Amino acid sequence: MSFTTLVSAEDLRTAPAGVVVLDCGFDLGDPAAGERAFAAGHLPGAIYAHLERDLSGPKGDGRRGRHPLPTREAFAATVGAWGITPETQVVCCDAQGGPYAARAWWMLKWLGHEKVAVLDGGPAAWTAAGGELVSSATAPAAGAPYPLSPEPAMPTITAESLLAALGHVRLVDARAGERFRGEVEPIDPVGGHIPGATNRCFKDNLQADGRFKPAATLRAEFERWATPAEQVVLQCGSGVTACHNLLAMAHAGFEGMRLYPGSWSEWCRDPARPIARG
Repeated sequence: MSFTTLVSAEDLRTAPAGVVVLDCGFDLGDPAAGERAFAAGHLPGAIYAHLERDLSGPKGDGRRGRHPLPTREAFAATVGAWGITPETQVVCCDAQGGPYAARAWWMLKWLGHEKVAVLDGGPAAWTAAGGELVSSATAPAAGAPYPLSPEPAMPTITAESLLAALGHVRLVDARAGERFRGEVEPIDPVGGHIPGATNRCFKDNLQADGRFKPAATLRAEFERWATPAEQVVLQCGSGVTACHNLLAMAHAGFEGMRLYPGSWSEWCRDPARPIARG
């Protein structure tokens, strides 16, 4: 059996050997915090995946946003260096509610990898299920670059195409409400949101215990703007937490949603693009 959206800690504990665990823990305000936490304790055999080094491409002049996607070829080389092949079951996790793990999940799907899931509830769920955390490092069994699918397996949209499609797509912004409304903006140079967007903070996908809501609940909550899913564009601040909404929608049975990778951090850097507040 393979896991393609979420996997429980209990199922991971009894999974066959050969699972590759990617620890994607990160802190936008302290980019070294995730590695420190990983060194202090992580799932046995886990490999650390850094948001800015491994799960993002070069920022260049910044116009592509804070966490632009790398080329598929570059990410295929990274994935191969982690020892991941098309047959490998991959499990991504973080201790922040899943946004960074969801970014890794989406990117592996983008390459064409099917057997990848996010650990529901993260390391806390793992330890609650009786799993241990270790501080010893594990060297990955590095291999050749991951074989790419002919075309990206997860659709995206550019800023130019999104601008032309405003009013004809269902745009969902995963940021916190105060950032969406433009009341505060602690990261990007301009506050507000893309006109026509609906706010669905990624944290609304979770229960109080940090696990995702049941698939039926998520489907009911997304239903009002997710049909047809091909008209839905997911975005956030820099293309990271939007992947959490994409994962939640996929777990609820929706397919075909597009990610706007540059998100608000790209959109707001061009004064010719319209913005909205409130």
